[in-house]
Amino acid sequence: MNGPWRWSKTMPNDRDSRGPPEPMSCQADGVAGDLVRLMPRDLVFVMRFMGESQHRLQSHFQDFIRAELAAGGVTAQTHPMIHLFIESHAILLRDFVFSGVSLTRQFRVDEIERLTGDTTSMIRVDIWDQLKSHIETAEKQFRSQAGTLPGLLSTFEKPQEPLAGGET
Repeated sequence: MNGPWRWSKTMPNDRDSRGPPEPMSCQADGVAGDLVRLMPRDLVFVMRFMGESQHRLQSHFQDFIRAELAAGGVTAQTHPMIHLFIESHAILLRDFVFSGVSLTRQFRVDEIERLTGDTTSMIRVDIWDQLKSHIETAEKQFRSQAGTLPGLLSTFEKPQEPLAGGET
């Protein structure tokens, strides 16, 4: 089997012979390697509409919603803040349409490699590098906020039992 999972697993790694598990950031390459191994099954490439296409569809839905509301007697004159409702709902409808279309046009990593002529699996290596980097960044971000967690998690604490013989 070739590909970045083999490449990443053949890299020198003396961490496995040491005692207790290391901090997560030291294991990011292993997790990234696992994800790359799962790519043929779990990774899909989807279309994404950007730029003017997003604006064009959102404008369509704004006009559509505005006309539908006006037919029901709701206008900017009767409801001065209605433009906020129209804009937010137009974005929701736009995203619904684009997500639906994108999900029906998925490509597996093998298909992308075949289409791009990537016989050396460089796409997988690039993805492995990006996964490792983003995993490390996410862990670093979590650690930077770890001091605030005890206060945030206090709502999940088990309630204290009432003292025996205490007031009811």
